[in-house]
Amino acid sequence: MKLTNSLRNYPRAAVLVALILMVVGTGGCKKLQARDLLNKGVAAFKNAQYDAAIEDFKKAKELDPDLLNARLYLATAYATQYIPGAPSAENVNRGTAAIQEYKEVLANEKTKDSLNAIDGIGSILFQMSGVPYDPKKFEESKTYHKRHIELKPDDPEPYYWIGVIDWTLAFRGNAELRAAYNRESTKKPVKDTEPLPAQLRQDYAAKYGELIQEGAQSLEKAIQLRPDYDDAMAYLNLIYRRKADTVETEQEREQLLQKADALVDKVKEIKQKKLEKPADQPND
Repeated sequence: MKLTNSLRNYPRAAVLVALILMVVGTGGCKKLQARDLLNKGVAAFKNAQYDAAIEDFKKAKELDPDLLNARLYLATAYATQYIPGAPSAENVNRGTAAIQEYKEVLANEKTKDSLNAIDGIGSILFQMSGVPYDPKKFEESKTYHKRHIELKPDDPEPYYWIGVIDWTLAFRGNAELRAAYNRESTKKPVKDTEPLPAQLRQDYAAKYGELIQEGAQSLEKAIQLRPDYDDAMAYLNLIYRRKADTVETEQEREQLLQKADALVDKVKEIKQKKLEKPADQPND
């Protein structure tokens, strides 16, 4: 009786096993197809065929949602096609799509600390912040650079970008304050290189003083980590000039402007050394 029952149940068991194998096989086949499409997309991306690459990455993602490299490449392809300041809906959608893909990578527990995705969002938000000017996007971009620092505090680049963002906001605020004052005042217009009138200086310091201080400290940290970081020095020079508009005495202002001028000379020196260095000699 037992043998008869076993034989009777055999076809059903065989069908079940076959179905399981078919499902597993189909899943494995999709994963292989996804990887093939990923490789195809990478080749297209390297050849600057971005539209074709995007389609390959999208298909790879659909076939294998766990293939996170497909999401990263898709986000990077969207970001590469984004043109800062171009107002078309298509262009804005590319930037938005890049951010969304990067965020999906960070939403995965396995890749929640992906520096590629973190830096990618920080970069594209920065690019999307300038035209039209959007200080909230600048601040959001800064949060991702700070997130990078939390994960790798010895990398100089995120400190640099925080400094650039802080300077951008402080510079814009300074220009707007001067323009409004010159429009409304009957007195002689204040030039960009001249100190702000006392009340205007107080207003500027109250609104942007902490931001300028954060930017200066971030750029100083970037230079500490990379002593020949000439781009960071160039922006530190600029932010010292904005800090000069927040101090009370002429002596303090002059000291900051001297520090700024010294950085300009340092940048020239470093760039000259880089030009003179043989191409096959690595940077220090």
